[in-house]
Amino acid sequence: MGGPIAPRNGASKKANRRSAKAGLAPGTLVYIGARKTDHVRLTLIQYRDGVFKQQELKSIEEFLEMYTSAEPGVLTWLDIGGLHDVQIIEQIGKAFQLHPLLLEDIVNTEQRPKREDYGSFIYVVVKMLCLDAPRTGILTEQVSLVTGERLLLSFQENGTDVWAPIRERLRTGKGRITAAGTDYLLYSLLDAVVDNYFAVLEFMGEQLEQIEDRLLVAPSPETLQDLHALKREMLFVRKATWPLREALSGLGRGESPLIAESTRLYMRDVYDHTVQVIDTLEALRDTEAEMLDIYLSSMGNRMASVMKVLTIITTIFMPLSFIASVYGMNFRYMPGLDSRWGYPVVLAFMVGIGLLMVILFHKKRWL
Repeated sequence: MGGPIAPRNGASKKANRRSAKAGLAPGTLVYIGARKTDHVRLTLIQYRDGVFKQQELKSIEEFLEMYTSAEPGVLTWLDIGGLHDVQIIEQIGKAFQLHPLLLEDIVNTEQRPKREDYGSFIYVVVKMLCLDAPRTGILTEQVSLVTGERLLLSFQENGTDVWAPIRERLRTGKGRITAAGTDYLLYSLLDAVVDNYFAVLEFMGEQLEQIEDRLLVAPSPETLQDLHALKREMLFVRKATWPLREALSGLGRGESPLIAESTRLYMRDVYDHTVQVIDTLEALRDTEAEMLDIYLSSMGNRMASVMKVLTIITTIFMPLSFIASVYGMNFRYMPGLDSRWGYPVVLAFMVGIGLLMVILFHKKRWL
C-alpha cells in the first residue's frame, strides 16, 4: 500500500509565490497560487420567496446590469470560479467599492482563515476541504465570501465545490434559506464547508486504522512514510480549522448589523461544529503520535531480538573458536597430535560444549 493520502489537488500549471508581491504597494492585486482553470466562471443566482433564477454569465458588466435591474427584495449570489484574472476582481471591487486590502486577500490563496468587518460588507475566508471522487485523497481550495445587505460574492479557485446542495435548496425552495437574508446564505455556505471537514476526518480515521493494522502485523519503513504523510495532512487541516473557530465566534457574537439576531444562533451552531472538528482532529493526532511510538518500539524490539540471537551465537562459538585457535598453532609437540582419536575427541568435545551452552541458555530462558 502506498501513502494513505494522495497529494492535495496540485495544479499542473506553475504557481505564483508570495515573493511576486515583494516591493509592491499595499492593495496591489497579484494572484498568489496555482492556476486551476483556464476560464473564470461566473454563476449568478437570484432568489426570494419562491423566485429562483440561475444562469452562467460572460462578463461582470452583464452581472452588474442584472443586479441593478433586479426587483426590490431579490437576493443576489454571484459565484466566481477562478481567481487568476485579477481584472475581474478589480471590476467587482470598483463596482461595490470594496477595500483594496480585501481584494488583495481574495487573490492570495495562502490566506489564513479569518473574518474582517468592512462596515457595509463582511469578508470571510475559509479553506474548503473535501474528498475526491474515488475517495483516495483530499482536495482543497481557498474560498472567500463577501456578504452585503442584498448581495453575496463567493470567490473559489474552482478546484472543488461543496455547495450543490445549497443551490438545490434554493431551487426547490426548501427550508428557511429562501425567506432569510444573505446572512443566512453565508451561514449555509460556511456550514457546508465545515460539514465536509467531518468527512475528511472520517477518511483520515480510516487511513489511520489501516496503518495501525499494518503496524501491528509487520511494521516497515513504508508504514513510517505513511504515518508521516498522514501527519502532514492533519497539520494542514489543523491550520484550516483553528483560525476558523475564531472567525465564526465573531459572527455568532453579533458584532455586525449585517448578521440578524435569528442567524447568530445558527452561526454559533457552526462554531460548535468547528470545535467538534478540532476535538476530533486532536484525538486523531494523539492516536497518530501513539502509533509512531509503537512503530519505534516495535523496530527497537525487533533490533533487540536480532542482537540477542547474534549475541547467543557469538557466545556459543567463543569457546569453540578458542579451542580451534589453540590447535591451530604451529607447534611440533602438542597433546593429541599423534593420537589416532585426537581429532574426533576434540571435535566431540567442542560439540558437547556447544550443546551444553544451548541447554544452559534454554534453562535461563534466554532462548
